[in-house]
Amino acid sequence: MGVEPVVMATRRALHFVFKVGNRFQTTHFFRDVLGMKILRHEEFEEGCKAACNGPYDGKWSKTMVGFGPEDDHFVAELTYNYGIGHYKLGNDFMGITLASSQAVSNARRLEWPLSEVTEGVFETEAPGGYKFYLQNRSPPQSDPVLKVTLAVSDLQRSLNYWSNLLGMNIYEKDEEKQRALLGYADNQCKLELQGIKGTVDHAAAFGRIAFSCPQKELPDLEDLMKRENQKILTPLVSLDTPGKATVRVVILADPDGHEICFVGDEAFRELSEMDPEGSKLLDDWQTPSLHFLLRQWPQTKVRNGLLSKINQRLRVDRDTLWSQHLCLLSSTCRPGVSVPDKCYHDSVVPAQARRLGC
Repeated sequence: MGVEPVVMATRRALHFVFKVGNRFQTTHFFRDVLGMKILRHEEFEEGCKAACNGPYDGKWSKTMVGFGPEDDHFVAELTYNYGIGHYKLGNDFMGITLASSQAVSNARRLEWPLSEVTEGVFETEAPGGYKFYLQNRSPPQSDPVLKVTLAVSDLQRSLNYWSNLLGMNIYEKDEEKQRALLGYADNQCKLELQGIKGTVDHAAAFGRIAFSCPQKELPDLEDLMKRENQKILTPLVSLDTPGKATVRVVILADPDGHEICFVGDEAFRELSEMDPEGSKLLDDWQTPSLHFLLRQWPQTKVRNGLLSKINQRLRVDRDTLWSQHLCLLSSTCRPGVSVPDKCYHDSVVPAQARRLGC
């Protein structure tokens, strides 16, 4: 059983979710190297009900970056879990391809590592090891992001899932190279499936690709997956964002375990409106991250010298540093890292922080 062709035209590719361990360096890459804009930034006190930030319950943030508004651009969602500085990569995500001579120029100017893999196509990596392929040419459409490439262990099985069940159109198929290109519309970012030998390993850095559809289709999509005995990671649920629209989502998994989010389009368009203060809001949070402090924690307290260096570099006073960004929760501390005898939430007042001896 498949999806009616008319349904395909109402769906659109939205974004890919990356877990990032270094928010500062990652946003530098997306903004200054690729040339994307900060579309919106949101902070959350607890984990997402649909595991948008992964299997973590603590404080986290979401930063949406792209070449233009989410209504007509495929963008990246950068999820940052406070206290987690590294995620092991698997072989599941094989890269994002975009056409931008400006990005190539930016990378050269900033001396960001580039390697030419074919004529006019350069491979580079975002912090964390995520691969990007930059075509040294002007974009053929308004959105420079051309495709997301995911690894699959059985191409035909994956095509049956993505095309017959999810209604994606097959634009290209190469049996010899074990690859296929799919999408919901000619002017949207495409999904490339690349066959590999062996199993697909998602490791800890596993991402998620998101699409939208009319909200009324979500229950039918969930029912279809149940009838076809396909995996549903999160049944249809409502997600709240403080001060913004509530959206309905269902989270699926394809035969190789790639996470797929379908969200109701109407509410998502409201939620995803570009925030003119998004970049400033992100920058306001760009102070030393928790994992940076933890890596340099001597035993039970931070040395005055370390704080002094941080303050000089970032031009913030000690009270501001402690009151805004010392959030040490035992559930998010990395294994093997010494932490103080007492952990304080980030709402702690500076006087309490000084009890640690700083």
